[in-house]
Amino acid sequence: MPKPVVSESARRRRRPTKNGVVLSEDLIVRTALRMLREHGAAGLSVRRLGIALGADPSTLYRYFAGIDDLTLAIGDMLIGRAMDGWHATGDWRADLRELGLRIHAAYLEHPQAAVLTASRISGKSHEIAADEAILGRLRGAGFPDRAAVRVYHAFIDMTLAFAALDAASLALPEQARRADEEMWQATYARLSPAGHPNIAAVAPLLVADMNDSAYPAALDMLLAGAARDRERNGSAGDG
Repeated sequence: MPKPVVSESARRRRRPTKNGVVLSEDLIVRTALRMLREHGAAGLSVRRLGIALGADPSTLYRYFAGIDDLTLAIGDMLIGRAMDGWHATGDWRADLRELGLRIHAAYLEHPQAAVLTASRISGKSHEIAADEAILGRLRGAGFPDRAAVRVYHAFIDMTLAFAALDAASLALPEQARRADEEMWQATYARLSPAGHPNIAAVAPLLVADMNDSAYPAALDMLLAGAARDRERNGSAGDG
């Protein structure tokens, strides 16, 4: 006789672990986030995660197919945190600016996780909800579908690229990160105007600006360009 099909919920552990907690996908992902923050990507494994949760490592396979599946869930949780509390206001440009800054900030709160997940596509619920919201704001503002997809593509790729770039800097050892930050003052600000007239002319501005993320400025440029294209093409709509 064929074996009975066991439902997804029936495969979940209901008894407390050695640590006195009941396992759930949310708990596993939050624990993985903590381990990434403390030990980096090299410190995340099914065995170590099982130890941290007080559970047999094999139990984790009831929730995730493996570390890669867990990695996708981590990225989806970061998107979910960014979406939490975000609401459309009727101004497409302001809405997308706020959402972009939220996504960028959510990833930077967990730099090691950001480096690991920013380039991945999870296809999970929070990611899908974010994509639906972005496309909805653009189409609702009157962007034709092709233009909406073009702006969406640039918006989400730029947001995640800056998240990965800025997170990689934050994930560096403190000594290396500090050396990078001091390079503008220690090297660039001392270059001779004779040999490097353009750098020398703006050196104080470089020192003041280059250790901050360029994402807010780049985001404003992207949205301003999208707005100009929308007006040039005579799109109707809000915002």
